[in-house]
Amino acid sequence: MLVFVYEKTDDDTTRTGRLNILHTIFVEQSRTADFQTTSGLRKILENDANKDDILAFFTERMLPLDELQANALAEDVLSNPPQIGYLTISNALQWRLQYSRVIKEAGKIEGVFSL
Repeated sequence: MLVFVYEKTDDDTTRTGRLNILHTIFVEQSRTADFQTTSGLRKILENDANKDDILAFFTERMLPLDELQANALAEDVLSNPPQIGYLTISNALQWRLQYSRVIKEAGKIEGVFSL
């Protein structure tokens, strides 16, 4: 995933816009998940979590999963623990990504590069 963080200014007279690129970051696929969700899953897995613990975690996080999807994902998490992701994903009304953590960690974490 390539992330461009920019500042945009518009000129109403000329009907043009200008983008000032502030950060360019490449995030490998394995690091594109939500930080709080993946770090929370890792913590409960370290505490000998079972499938019910993971399903409860999904419910607490209000993940938009039906029962079949949740069960399949819980089994996958148990057999393939996720790497910690470095994005912040908000599912309030609409899915939005927030980039402050990935900007801060770029170049310090394997799989997250400042370009």
